[in-house]
Amino acid sequence: MSVISDEYRKVVSRFATGVTIVTTQNAQGQPYGLTVSAFTSVSLDPLLVLVCLSNHLSGLEAFQESNRFGINLLAVDQEELSNHFATPSTDRSQGPYVSGQTGIPVLEGVIARLECEVTEWYPGGDHTIMMGEVKSAEIVNAEKEPLLYYGGRYKRLK
Repeated sequence: MSVISDEYRKVVSRFATGVTIVTTQNAQGQPYGLTVSAFTSVSLDPLLVLVCLSNHLSGLEAFQESNRFGINLLAVDQEELSNHFATPSTDRSQGPYVSGQTGIPVLEGVIARLECEVTEWYPGGDHTIMMGEVKSAEIVNAEKEPLLYYGGRYKRLK
């Protein structure tokens, strides 16, 4: 029995996720951000997270050059920001960037953010799995609700 990719997408879209923007900077120091829902916590000892990035991503090289990245957990009022960084033709160097605690570009107005150093790269079919050790973690706006994604649409908790 074989599962086709369209059916697979329909099934996994029924898994609710938070929405993040993963940030880094290229070799010239320009910030780069990308909307990602394929993010997860991996380990508490050491503190590890992973992000899955498309092998066709124009900015994949920026992540590989930097070997550092930020995970920005979006709030419900940041749907427009998510769309900006999810659009293939967008200028990903433009956004509400600030310098994080480790110097990596992160975003203003998010619920929370992590700053990480890449520990491993793994092949993952048409994606590359980027594993990172958390070097900084902060809650920025604890009172905000998270932006969720379910069934191919943004959702709210309530």
